[in-house]
Amino acid sequence: MRPPSSMRPSTSSPRPLSGLASLLGAPSGTSRAPLAAVSGVTIDSRRVRRGDLYVALPGATAHGADFCAQALAAGATAILTDQAGREAAVATGLPVLVVPDPRAVLGQVSSWVYGAPAAAITLIGVTGTSGKSTSTFLLEAGLRAAGHTTGLVGGVEIRAGDLRFASTLTTPEASDLQGLFALMRERGVTAAAMEVSSHALALGRVDGILYDVALFTNLSQDHLDFHRDLDDYFAAKARLFTPEMSRAGVVNIDDAHGRELLGTAKIPMTTFSAQGAAEADWRAADVRLSGDGSSFRVVGPGGVEEDATVALPGPFNVANALGAIVALVEAGVPLRAAAAGIGTLAGVPGRMERVPGADGFEAIVDYSHKPGAVESVLRSLREVTEGRLTVVLGCGGDRDRGKRPMMGAAAARLADVAILTSDNPRSEDPLRILAEMMDGILGVSPEERAHVIIEPDRAAAIDLAIGRAGPGDVVVVAGKGHEQGQYVGDRVLPFDDRQVVADAIGRRRSRTGRQACMESKEASS
Repeated sequence: MRPPSSMRPSTSSPRPLSGLASLLGAPSGTSRAPLAAVSGVTIDSRRVRRGDLYVALPGATAHGADFCAQALAAGATAILTDQAGREAAVATGLPVLVVPDPRAVLGQVSSWVYGAPAAAITLIGVTGTSGKSTSTFLLEAGLRAAGHTTGLVGGVEIRAGDLRFASTLTTPEASDLQGLFALMRERGVTAAAMEVSSHALALGRVDGILYDVALFTNLSQDHLDFHRDLDDYFAAKARLFTPEMSRAGVVNIDDAHGRELLGTAKIPMTTFSAQGAAEADWRAADVRLSGDGSSFRVVGPGGVEEDATVALPGPFNVANALGAIVALVEAGVPLRAAAAGIGTLAGVPGRMERVPGADGFEAIVDYSHKPGAVESVLRSLREVTEGRLTVVLGCGGDRDRGKRPMMGAAAARLADVAILTSDNPRSEDPLRILAEMMDGILGVSPEERAHVIIEPDRAAAIDLAIGRAGPGDVVVVAGKGHEQGQYVGDRVLPFDDRQVVADAIGRRRSRTGRQACMESKEASS
């Protein structure tokens, strides 16, 4: 998998800086601006290429202008910054453009530098608290099955045709994103699906893009370490459903915030309901759930119908699949092709992903790391669990602390065994995080409460859960999903829940084998 720094076209036509100055109405810090040309853009001085516009942004601990000399040495041909960075930028002798807030114009600037590459691609954006990654994978499968050369942008991975890149953000920075779209255009990509996070909307990372279709999945508490409150979080999501950002919207009206969005959106909106709400434009009927996935009948406007299957378990994945089908239809894919396309997706990394090798029980890894997602996953697994349902769960450090008691309560209320452990503690004390999760658990009545175990060591917690599993049990390890590292202090330690679960299963099988061997020897003696 390629690094994010290589998400750029191999060639890009230089564009005159004077045109960008006119676009921004920005005065130049030097007289050389009319003579300069730029062919790329970056906000990271370490990733500057010859011909780049270096955008020096103010940061939490340093200003990007502090690294203008490095940008010059790497081949930058111009600098865009604010008044605070002007002096350091001008000192390089490069042409300098100064605007009050360079981040606010970064999307527009990046789109201009690369020649509006997103306009060449049919683009479907997905926003919501849960289901974004799964929905984008479903959409990409549907677009590909319909004959498109496809792209994918999200927190799991990034694709541009047959190229794959590691992902560091749910939605990349505007400069990286526009470079990626330019690469997609170069590689012949005709359609793409991408996650659009609330951070990206609030920080302008997706400015300069007009989506053909925007899809809203749901909204529950998350990211309140960044947003003022739930209303501010919703307002950021709602920004995607404006004429400046999207041509058409698709909204889940089984979600209360989806209904609210329907009343405030300023673009044509199409509604769907996996619960079969009669007022929805599209709805799911004859839903049949199983541990291996679901099948349902898609019923649309004018009585159109089509059978659909999704190889992802749980009613929330029926909602994800139905939303993807409707968005595909709105993007011009025929209904039959859309339904068939989503059925080709075998799974999504770290989303209800089964770990093979479990003998007599199921072991599942899932990314659910917010209250609504934890509740949905546990309710779904409860329906297909014959024995006990065990969840291994932690909460991330330096993030929305209000989620912690809510997640603890959901685990205690809906599982038979809840093993609380460390997630990505970052700079926080893991025991403090666990104590805040316990605050929610103590609010669950003893009669309804799961058997609760606290094991701060995540590997040990997983080993404990796998070791205790009995016939018909389901063990779900929640929170990290596809992630391959654990953030502890200022370090990122190698840690992949899927591998740790597989190792625990291997140790269990070895123990079982040794025990059977000993019993056989005792019987023969």
